[in-house]
Parts: sequence; structure tokens; C-alpha cells
Amino acid sequence: MLCLAARAPDCRIVGLDMQRDLVRLAGDNAALNGMGSRVSAIAGALLQPPPQLSPGMFDHVMANPPFLPRGRGTPAPDPAKAAATIEGDADLGDWVRFALAMVRGKGTLIFVHRADRVDALLGHLAGRAGDIAIFPLWPAAGRAASRILVRARKQVATPARLLPGLVLHDADGRFTAGAEAVLRGGEALAL
Repeated sequence: MLCLAARAPDCRIVGLDMQRDLVRLAGDNAALNGMGSRVSAIAGALLQPPPQLSPGMFDHVMANPPFLPRGRGTPAPDPAKAAATIEGDADLGDWVRFALAMVRGKGTLIFVHRADRVDALLGHLAGRAGDIAIFPLWPAAGRAASRILVRARKQVATPARLLPGLVLHDADGRFTAGAEAVLRGGEALAL
């Protein structure tokens, strides 16, 4: 939220998280960074959204859902980390339905997810959103993408596009110039 707020100073941002300690931390960070008047976080679950959230109230929705379906992978020993990486009561379809409900017509959705689940994510968006742009994040040149950004627009029927993406690390392990430009220089991704 804070990265977006720093890059888009005219936008108002509301975050939703189930973990109250992370909501408090986000609120503290927003205040410490002088963004408290336009960045807020609320505690709640997307299957039973807090009453402050109503359908269609956002121009943009960004989501970083847990990457693994329940029953796959080994949960991290830390319960908070496990909740962030393995789906709980809400599965990927629930995340997509919630995001689509919260964004206005023609608004944008952005998902950060695993590249090996792109088919599932696109399946949940099919018929509900279009103008889909898939932006691969490669850990290094010549390696398969492990993460993707997927941008879509609600109630738009434009075909999907596969974008060039971004290579994150050089052979020596340091960030590429392109990754540095985004991470340190605030350059926008071409989504």
C-alpha cells in the first residue's frame, strides 16, 4: 500500500487484512510516512467483508492472494506466514470474486500470483474481465518465471496480452537495471 501511495500521491488507498497486528502495523507505517490521511487498513475477511466496504467502491483493486491451494505445500511454522502462502477458507476463486465485486465497472484489477497458477487465475476471470495483461517476473535471464502480475478490467472484452515482463536478477545475483529502476527509482511497470 505504501509503495503505491508513494508512486500515486493523488490516490486514496484502503487495505484489508485478516491479521489485526498487520493492520496496526500498516496504519502505523502510513502515519510515520505522512500518508495517514489517504492510506488506511481495516481488519476483516473477504468472505465476510467489513461494512465499510461496499461493492463497486474502488477504481482499482490489487490483491496478493495466498499462492498455494489448501493441501499443497508444507505450511510454514509461523501461522501468519502460513496464512499468507496457503489458501484458507477463501480460495483463489473467492479472491477473484471479491476483487470483481469491489471494483467499479471498467475498473482495473491487479493480482500478484505464481506463474504456475496462471491457468486457474485466468479461468476465474474468464467472462467477467478482459483486457488482461500478463506480466511475467523472471528471477534471472533464461529461467522460467516464478511470479506473474495479471492486470484485468471488469466488464471489458478486449483480448488478453502477454507482456515482455521483467528480469529481476543478473547472473551475479544483483538486481538488474530494470528492476532497480522500479524498486529504487519508482519507475512504473508497463502494464
